Amino acid sequence: MASKLLRAVILGPPGSGKGTVCQRIAQSFGLQHLSSGHFLRENIKANTGFPRTLVQAEALDKICELDLVITLNIPFETLKDRLSRRWIHPASGRVYNLDFNPPHVHGVDDITGEPLVQQEDDKPEAVAARLRQYKDVAKPVIELYKSRGVLHQFSGTETNKIWPYVYTLFSNKITPIQSKEAY
Repeated sequence: MASKLLRAVILGPPGSGKGTVCQRIAQSFGLQHLSSGHFLRENIKANTGFPRTLVQAEALDKICELDLVITLNIPFETLKDRLSRRWIHPASGRVYNLDFNPPHVHGVDDITGEPLVQQEDDKPEAVAARLRQYKDVAKPVIELYKSRGVLHQFSGTETNKIWPYVYTLFSNKITPIQSKEAY
């Protein structure tokens, strides 16, 4: 049985919930999630770079046409709080937040028991600079997709409150395999 191909991009500043939303989309609609953040970190380690810029968006256009683009608009203070409370299990990419998704044991991955780390760019002193940089770089990308009529913007402070709207948008494009209430 052939599956429907849906090409979507989720944009948002660091800590906006892109990973959570993508994971829910993948589970609810049976789609594959490819994390640019993961690819970015891997490329930085290899010194090859991976900018999230207008040039990158235009390069993507040469490869495929996007069905929809979502941007998550989250207030600065919320992002700052989320990022400074975020810890990651490097080997798996599992993300914990000390406020709303804490590990069972502080500093330890729930599944492997291995130590969690706070990325350098998630430390409070780096967060403001990251958010300013994202805003400067993302604005022309967002404008590009807005001009093409594929941009959908969602605003809020909690992923659980944004999720039903994202689910409805995707439901209009592809048949879900799991209900939005599963979260």
